[in-house]
Amino acid sequence: MGTRLKDVADLAGVSFKTVSNVINNHPNVTEKTREKVLKAIAELRYRPNVSARSLRHGRSGFVALAVPELVSPYFAALASEIGAVAKRQHLMVLIEETFGEVEQERVVLEGLDTRLIDGVIFSPMGMTTAEVAARSDAARMVLLGERGHPAGFDHIAIDNVRAAREVTTHLIALGRRHIAAIGAQRAGTGGLRARGYRAALRDAGLPVDRRLVVSDLDFDRASGAQAMAGLLDSGRPVDAVFCFNDLMALGALRTLHERGLRVPGDVAVAGFDDIEDGRYSTPSLTTVSPDVPFLAAEAVRLVVRRLADPDAKAERIDVPFTLEIRESTAG
Repeated sequence: MGTRLKDVADLAGVSFKTVSNVINNHPNVTEKTREKVLKAIAELRYRPNVSARSLRHGRSGFVALAVPELVSPYFAALASEIGAVAKRQHLMVLIEETFGEVEQERVVLEGLDTRLIDGVIFSPMGMTTAEVAARSDAARMVLLGERGHPAGFDHIAIDNVRAAREVTTHLIALGRRHIAAIGAQRAGTGGLRARGYRAALRDAGLPVDRRLVVSDLDFDRASGAQAMAGLLDSGRPVDAVFCFNDLMALGALRTLHERGLRVPGDVAVAGFDDIEDGRYSTPSLTTVSPDVPFLAAEAVRLVVRRLADPDAKAERIDVPFTLEIRESTAG
């Protein structure tokens, strides 16, 4: 026979009703009592009947987080931060890695049609804006990033155009005139960062040399290394490179090291995301640092707000960022 609610109550020295209140996140429970009950639940390995609980209260206490890949240090850090914030709200986060595939993203959203999850924090990569807009349960979804953010949905994103413009302007201010870009795309994150890159060059009266723009890459170390090698082999002068994420920048640093080029003496390098590896690389990496704790707190806040008021007006939240200038550009 499995562990019962009464067993938890007996071990914690509280009433059956108190245990129920803790499990259902009732506000009228002292923190000391809550901790005592949670300790008993952990010790007995008690698992609430989610289906029964959902039927009684219309909520499960679970929120899904759907991101393209957890192998990315940025998304891994974001998932960890969201999990920590949700825990303080007495919510559990179920993490789904979609790999940017349409079918995997659809599977996640199908959970909204059941009572298994209360809401989704969703970073779409495969689904089109029209597909996302077709969802009738917008109140239970918070969108992250640049893809698929139709009107009427809560949406959180960094201003990628402005951030990329600041990075490129920084490189120009250092006297660099042959600035390459690695990671451009026609749309999405890479498209917006390319817009900011081009805008900064135009502002400075510099030409946009398409031969210095490397497009349609995977945002990983290997792609950055290969792209940097291609730029150097092209014979075009390159005195700076803006990589559209830190992983590609780390790959570019490796290639420059192998070719015997000094960073930043010969080529300055900048990235985007401020992952931990870049802070400890040699040289340390100049990068755009999004406020991930702010992003996580806002995502969970919007989920909780929607649970309380499904008809609340949709919000668009801009994530603050800073340009962290380190050794790869400043020496």
